[in-house]
Amino acid sequence: MNIRLRIEEIEKNNLSQYAMLSQNSKGRKNFEGKCTMRTDFQRDRDRIIHSKSFRRLKHKTQVFIAPEGDHFRTRLTHTLEVAQIGRTLARALRLNEDLVEAIALGHDLGHTPFGHTGERVLNKLHPNGFHHNEQSIRVVDILEHKDEKIGLNLTYEVREGILNHSGEKISETLEGQLVKYADRIAYINHDIDDAIRAGVIKKESLPKKSVEILGKSHGERINTMILDIIKNSMKNDKIKMSDSVGAATNILREYMFENVYLNNNAKSEEYKAEYVIEQLYKYYLNNIEALPQEHLNIYKNIDCDIEDIICDYIAGTTDRYIVNLFNNIFLPKPWQKY
Repeated sequence: MNIRLRIEEIEKNNLSQYAMLSQNSKGRKNFEGKCTMRTDFQRDRDRIIHSKSFRRLKHKTQVFIAPEGDHFRTRLTHTLEVAQIGRTLARALRLNEDLVEAIALGHDLGHTPFGHTGERVLNKLHPNGFHHNEQSIRVVDILEHKDEKIGLNLTYEVREGILNHSGEKISETLEGQLVKYADRIAYINHDIDDAIRAGVIKKESLPKKSVEILGKSHGERINTMILDIIKNSMKNDKIKMSDSVGAATNILREYMFENVYLNNNAKSEEYKAEYVIEQLYKYYLNNIEALPQEHLNIYKNIDCDIEDIICDYIAGTTDRYIVNLFNNIFLPKPWQKY
């Protein structure tokens, strides 16, 4: 029995005319035979979940660096919330849930330690700039490797969705467009929740116009945004919000930038994180051989600038790993008699 063929037939008969069917994928960079049990997008999802870079997300900052408390989001829990919102939307709109889930789970694999602070520092240091969505593609194409195979060899649609989840470009698939909205819905709302928990903002200080339209509670706001997207995207060849909900969401996002993301009190430790990354970057520029041999081996048959190799390594570290790395390199160690 070929289960994959049965799933592909179910997709063909039940999904929207605008959905991306697994059987219509543009395929992978390197040819692989089909699986008899899973569709191509299911295989991509599984490869991402089993990757080392996915596991490292649990120790990477979402908003608050090294927060004291078990309930603050990490980059991993953010990713899971994006995937959950994405699948809810995809099921309602009869789009390909497996494609949405794969894109959502892989969209932040290239994020740096210390969240967007790390991204900003590497963007300043690297001659060609640094953007986490582009780095996510480097992760799945080059940096993840197993059994001497370079990259995860994901399908075109998953890679394209990951690349275009951030920035001005719009994904070619509705599933990719959907993840972009799911990402924004997730981070705006859970960052509000974390900021209130951290005492950075108060619930009463949220923009009244947004609250009136979207709702007073965390759940109400997410529900309003999701229902609005479903209503305005149903039987449509584009994923979109209504003007009123879209405007209210943008007002809330602007409020978060002003009061949380760029707030000096909330980001009081950022200058230390910036210093750690900058010093390590400069150190490896002059001591490239100090990088782990396992990392250097990745580039044996790949033409890369030294800056790319260093950025790949630093971006792949977790918050706690890079702090320990900095301490080991730059802080004096106690004298030991040998």
